[in-house]
Amino acid sequence: MDDRVVIALYRHGLTEENKRKAYLGWNDSPLCPESMALPVLQEYDRYFSSDLKRCVTTAKRLFPNARSILLKELREMDFGGWEGKTYEDLKDDVHYRQWLINPFQYSPPNGESFPAFLNRVEAGWKKIVYQISTSNIQRCAVITHAGVIRSILTAYAPESKDFWCWHIPHHTGFELIFTNDALRRGERCILLQEVPLTVKGHG
Repeated sequence: MDDRVVIALYRHGLTEENKRKAYLGWNDSPLCPESMALPVLQEYDRYFSSDLKRCVTTAKRLFPNARSILLKELREMDFGGWEGKTYEDLKDDVHYRQWLINPFQYSPPNGESFPAFLNRVEAGWKKIVYQISTSNIQRCAVITHAGVIRSILTAYAPESKDFWCWHIPHHTGFELIFTNDALRRGERCILLQEVPLTVKGHG
């Protein structure tokens, strides 16, 4: 087992903007009350988090004794002029409909292109891998956003699936298990397992 590395990906808790299904990228939103009672999880050797407040707060709830390394590269996509707006708000916008059909060709106004987002996440992933390989880390946790987790799973899950095929609910984690050599070579992990969180008072 010493040859294996576990990288756990956790999505931040449900926010008020998530509740109303609004686009939430670089803007922030407070966690809902049901996300404030997250359980204390097992410990990891190192913790990484998006620098946005909803992730930092979630990290403190999940791992109250840990100190997370904050990486801007782990932020959600920047939705620019669409931040805080819902599908109902945007459905008649021609540019928005074009973006839904082809996000690689179109970008949110004053926002981030899909290729730029993927490249940024990959840069953040490489920082994490570098720390793992140079510090002899066997288990680390990453607290981030749905889009970031989809990007990482698309690139490194054992099964090849399209970005949009990954379902990333709140209060759920995914553990990617690599051999050290596979992780260093940028290969896919050998095992992926879901880690559901039970939230007190949430059913």
